[in-house]
Formats: sequence, C-alpha cells, structure tokens
Amino acid sequence: MPKGYVILTEAINDPAGMAAYGRAAAASMAESGASILAVDANPQLLEGDWHGNQTVVLEFESVEAARAWYESAAYAKAKPLRQAAAEANAVIVSGFEMPSASG
Repeated sequence: MPKGYVILTEAINDPAGMAAYGRAAAASMAESGASILAVDANPQLLEGDWHGNQTVVLEFESVEAARAWYESAAYAKAKPLRQAAAEANAVIVSGFEMPSASG
C-alpha cells in the first residue's frame, strides 16, 4: 500500500500564531504516526507560481491514515490556529510504488 502525503503551502500572516499551531498540532501528528519530511520557508521554484512562504510535507502510512489525521478530533483543535495565522492550501497525495522489473 502506498504512503500518503499531506502537502501544505502557507502564506503566514502571524508567526506567533503559527508557532502556537505547531505546538498544538504536534501531539496529533505524533499520535497518527506522521513523519515531517520537509518544512521550507524558501522553496526553490522551478516553474509556474507557488503559493505562500512556507511549504510543509508530512508522510503517513497511507492516504487513509493521512485523511484520518486531518479529520481527527485531536487535529480539529489545532486547525483553527493555523487557519487564523495563515492562508493555506492543503492536499493529500498518494505515494508511488515503482512496479517491479520482473513484472
């Protein structure tokens, strides 16, 4: 089963509010088994337009686990802090498993 990834692009308006969100969200991420793969305030744009001034990539065991975290009661307590402190885009994407060479 492929991994699931949550990618957020955030235009942060309130750094102190985002710090409070990070503290509030940390427990829900730990409970869900999430790994933080990247937090970058300066992504290198290669093409097109990019939203925000921070990008975050979280890894979960599956897309279902990612959605369960995002919809969890624990994360529901933290989410309004992020929404008040930043304009964000969020997506869940499925990881890719390379087919075996043997078919």
